[in-house]
Amino acid sequence: QVQLVESGGGLVQAGGSLRLSCVASGSIFIINDMGWYRQAPGKQRELVARITGGGAITYVDSVKGRFTISRDNAKNTVNLQMNSLKPEDTAVYYCNVRAYATAWDNYWGQGTQVTVSS
Repeated sequence: QVQLVESGGGLVQAGGSLRLSCVASGSIFIINDMGWYRQAPGKQRELVARITGGGAITYVDSVKGRFTISRDNAKNTVNLQMNSLKPEDTAVYYCNVRAYATAWDNYWGQGTQVTVSS
């Protein structure tokens, strides 16, 4: 099995920064895509940023130029640096990893709350 542990959420004023981290552990053979999703109250979960095993990166338009995703393959870690935060970034952020343990599967973290005050 694969476990994901997230850290770094919290409360910040508009214009501030936060850094989210997610560590994958367990019986991991290989990790492909790593990413971050978010879900605001009353809204569907959406992809925020994704980085493939080859390093290709995708961002949702609303965070381009403000957020940066990175990964450390040696540590099975994915990070999300969030700058110039806006109140509309308020959501629960979830780490997502596509990994091979006994088969390819998608794994989710427990979620970390990010609240941006105006």
